[in-house]
Amino acid sequence: MKTVRCFRFPRTLRSLFTLLLLAGVPAFSPVRAAEPDLLAPALEGPLKGLEEVLYCVRLAYDDPHWYANIGYYCDDENHKARCGNGGPDAGLLCKLNLRSREVTVILDAQGGSVRDPQVHYDGGKILFSLRPAGTDFYHLCEINPDGSGLRQLTEGPFDDYEATYLPDGGIAFVSTRCRRWVNCWMTQVGTIHRCDADGSNIRSISANTEHDNTPWVLPDGRLMYTRWEYVDRSQVEFHHLWAMNPDGTGQTILYGNMHPHILMIDAKPVPGTREILANFSPGHGVNEHAGRATLLSLDQGPDEPAAARQLHGGKLVRDPYPLTRDLFLVARDNQLVLLDRAGRMQVLHTHRGPGGVQEPRPIAARPREPVIPVRMKPEESTGVMVLSDVYEGRNMAGVARGDIKKLLILESLPKPVNFSGGPDLTSWLGTFTLERVLGTVPVEADGSAAFEVPAERQVFFVALDENDLSVKRMQSFAAVMPGESLSCVGCHEHRSQAPDNRFARNLLALRRPPSRIEPFAGFPDVLDFRRDVQPILDRHCVECHGYERHEGGVLLGGDLGPHWSHGYFSLLAKEQVADGHNGLGNKPPRTLGSSASALLTKVNGTHHDVEVSEPEWRTMWLWIESGAPYAGSYAGLRNAEEQGLPGAAFGAVFRRGGAVLNRRCVSCHNSTELADGKPKRLPYDPAMRETRRSLVGHPTAEYERIVVPDDPMARYSANILVNFSRPELSPLLLGPLAKEAGGWGSCGGVFQSKEDPGYQALLKGLEEGKTVLDSRPRYGEPGFQPNLQYVREMRRFGVISGQPDVQMDPVNVFSADQAYWRALWYQPENQNQLQ
Repeated sequence: MKTVRCFRFPRTLRSLFTLLLLAGVPAFSPVRAAEPDLLAPALEGPLKGLEEVLYCVRLAYDDPHWYANIGYYCDDENHKARCGNGGPDAGLLCKLNLRSREVTVILDAQGGSVRDPQVHYDGGKILFSLRPAGTDFYHLCEINPDGSGLRQLTEGPFDDYEATYLPDGGIAFVSTRCRRWVNCWMTQVGTIHRCDADGSNIRSISANTEHDNTPWVLPDGRLMYTRWEYVDRSQVEFHHLWAMNPDGTGQTILYGNMHPHILMIDAKPVPGTREILANFSPGHGVNEHAGRATLLSLDQGPDEPAAARQLHGGKLVRDPYPLTRDLFLVARDNQLVLLDRAGRMQVLHTHRGPGGVQEPRPIAARPREPVIPVRMKPEESTGVMVLSDVYEGRNMAGVARGDIKKLLILESLPKPVNFSGGPDLTSWLGTFTLERVLGTVPVEADGSAAFEVPAERQVFFVALDENDLSVKRMQSFAAVMPGESLSCVGCHEHRSQAPDNRFARNLLALRRPPSRIEPFAGFPDVLDFRRDVQPILDRHCVECHGYERHEGGVLLGGDLGPHWSHGYFSLLAKEQVADGHNGLGNKPPRTLGSSASALLTKVNGTHHDVEVSEPEWRTMWLWIESGAPYAGSYAGLRNAEEQGLPGAAFGAVFRRGGAVLNRRCVSCHNSTELADGKPKRLPYDPAMRETRRSLVGHPTAEYERIVVPDDPMARYSANILVNFSRPELSPLLLGPLAKEAGGWGSCGGVFQSKEDPGYQALLKGLEEGKTVLDSRPRYGEPGFQPNLQYVREMRRFGVISGQPDVQMDPVNVFSADQAYWRALWYQPENQNQLQ
C-alpha cells in the first residue's frame, strides 16, 4: 500500500463530445462560476465522522453500450475478451482522505481490472470485483481497508460483478452464470444472483432474459435494481428501477416502467428520506452508465414523471452515492466530485495517470437493514400467481365484463448466441426472442384467476375471448420463485394499486386449487415459420399467391429472398399479422395478436372459400400469438460472415445487371419521376408498413437500395424482388417480362422475351447471387448446420459434447435449443449447480 499525490491526466475530446452530444448539452460553458466549498462545512457538520472515501480507477471500455463491459463479443472466433474485459487495464482500488486530500492505493491490480466496491456494514472490509491481468473473468473478492486480507470469493468461467452486502449476511451480485446473450447485441447477459458470505451456495434470483444491474438494498430490506426488458416492444426504451426481496420473491416495479427513453441505474436510497438517488443515463444509456444524478421521490407512485428531479447540468457523471440528505459523491471523468441538492459541485480529487474515477463510496459503518424472512421454498419447482380482476387496468377501453375467458401463458426464451442489434432471422422487428407457448388457464366470471407457473421462468400473458382471440397482451414479464405465491390486481393496473382485501377471500379462483396450465397437446410449443406455417400456405394459398398468378400482388411461396422467405415477408409487409412492431408497449385491446391479424380471417371460408382445418388454424394461431417468428431456433441467428452474404449476393446482381436497372428501371421507379402524378412504387414499399419502426441497423437496410439505388420507394422491395431459391422466378425478372414470354407484364413489357440481353444479364446476376448464398446452406434448407459460435456456446454451456471450437456433427437444432432451455430450468434437486 502506498500514498501518492496526483496530477490531472487529460482525456480525448472526441469521447467527451460524444457524451455531451448524447446528453444534448453544450461542450463548454462560456463562464465558469467559482467552485463552492461544500466539503469544509460538511466535515464540521453531517460528515464530521467521515475520514476516507473509496473509489476505483480503470480504463473506459470501448463499446458504446452501458452494459457491454464484461465478456467477449459472440462473433469473435477466438472468444477472447474484448468488452473492456480481458485486455490490459489500469485498475486501482484507492481511498481519499477528505482532510489531507492524500490518496492511498489499497490495491494495484498490476494491469488487471477493479470495479464495483461496496463497504461492509461494520466498515471493516470491502467487497469488490477483480479481474487479474491476463485473465478473462471478474470474480468477487474482499479486502480490508488497509490493503490486507485479500481473498477471492467466487470462481469459474463467469463474470461476477456489481455486488452488494445483504442484511442477512449474504451477498447479491450480477453474474453471467445465467448463460445467455443480449437479445439485441453480441455480448453476454448478467442477471442477479446471491451467495453466502464466503461465496458458496450461489443461486439465481432473477429469470430475466436481459440484463439486471446495480443491485442495492433499500431501507426496508428489499433489493433495488435496474431491470432491462422488452417483451414485444422496443429493445432500447425500457430499463428502469425494480425491487424484490433478497430471496428473489416479490419482484415489482419501483419506478419508471411506463416511461421510455431513459436508463435508470446505480440507484441508492438517500439517508433519512423516502428518496432514491440514481443516474438517469440518456436514451438507451451511455458508456460507463454516465448520466444525470437524479433524485426520485417514492411518495408519488411508480409512474409519476414529477417524482424525478435532475440535480445538475453540464458534463455527465457516474456512480452517484448519497452521503447525507443533501450531499452526494459522483465520479466525473477523472475526478471525484461532491454534489449537493442544489446542483453545486466541488472537485475533491483529480486522478493522475491513465483511467477514470469510478464508484466512489464512503469508508464508514452504516446501519444494517431489516432481514426479510425467506419466502421461497427451494424444494418446490413451481409457484402460484393470483390475478384479482383481469378487467381492472389501464388502456382497457372497450373490454366488457365477460369478454375474457382464458389467459394464454407464454415464456420468453433466452438466447445462447446473438450477433446484431436487431432480431435478425428471429422476426421482422416483431419479437427479439422466441416465445414458448406453455398453454392456457381459465379466468373466472368475476375476472379472477389462480394458476401454477414454473419457477424462475420469464412468463407473460395474453387475455383471450371465447373464441381464443386476443383481447389484451402483456408486454412486460413476471416470474415467481419456487413455492412463491404472487398476486396482482389486473391487466396493466396502476402499480401502486393493491388488491382489495375485502374481496380477496371471495375470489372465485381461490375457491379451488390453483389451475394447472393446459398445454396444446400435439402442437409445437416453439413455432417455426418454414416448418409449421409455410406448409399450410402451400396447401391453401400458393395456388393463387404463387409465382404464376400472384393475385393481389402477393407472394406466399416458400422461396427465399435475401433474408426471409417470400411468404413470411409478404404476410408482414401486407399487414396480415399484428405483432409488436417494436413499439412502446401497452397497446389498446385487440390491436395485437390473433384478433388483429387479418390472416386468420382469410382462412375461415370467407376469403374465396379458403378454409383450413382446425389443427391448421390452431397452428397459425399459435404462431401469431407467439410473436410470429421466422426462425424457430436460435441456430438461425447469423454471424457477421453470414450476415454479409446477402450483400455479396446483391453485389453480384448489381455487377451483372446494375446498368440494366439504371437504364431501363430507374426512369419509372424513382421518386423524382412521376407517372400519372405519382411515383411508380415497387412491391411492398414503405407505405405498406407505415407502423413498422425504422430499419436503421437492421440487416435488410444496407442492401435494399442496391436494386434501384436512388429509389426510396424500394425501401422494402429487395426482400421480395429477388428469388435466391429459383432465380428465374424473381419478381425482378417476372415483372418487366411480357406475359407472352411467361412473365407478369406488370411493367409494360420492358423485356419482350427471355432472350433480351438485359433480362439475361439480370438472370446471370441472380444466379451468381444464389451461388454466393448457397456457399453455406441457409436456415431451413437441406444441409443447414449452425455456425461455429452457436456450437461453441452450446458446448461451453454443457448442452452438447465436444471441444468448444470444433464444428459438431449434424444436429437437430430444434432439439439442441430445447436441451439448452431445459438446462436452465430450476430443478429442486440441482438448485446449487451454478457453482
